[in-house]
Amino acid sequence: MTAVTIQCCAPIVREPLSETDAADLAVMLKAVADPVRLRLLSMIGSHAGGEACVCDLTDAFDLTAPTISHHLKVLRTAGLIDGERRGTWVYYRIIPEAVNRLGALFAPLTEPTPRSVELELTPA
Repeated sequence: MTAVTIQCCAPIVREPLSETDAADLAVMLKAVADPVRLRLLSMIGSHAGGEACVCDLTDAFDLTAPTISHHLKVLRTAGLIDGERRGTWVYYRIIPEAVNRLGALFAPLTEPTPRSVELELTPA
């Protein structure tokens, strides 16, 4: 028999965040707290090939190009996306580590239970 410890709770309920982690995560959470930015992040991440041209993003909103650029800059400054200029256009892609860090903060969020669960594994 082998005992395996499995984390039962999301990091946010497993232990208090450090001051640095809380500050870093707050910047990312603030960036996605805006509906336009959340949609932009989703559009970039779900776009074919994993990147989207700014020209493909602007038509989805009833906003000016400078406003879309501002929202993209906020997402980029927060470390959630990166961009690359190709000729006239900028192509954006999600930074998986940053988005995964946000997701891991809450998932899997279960009812607070003991810090870990011991499982007894027996050979089949």
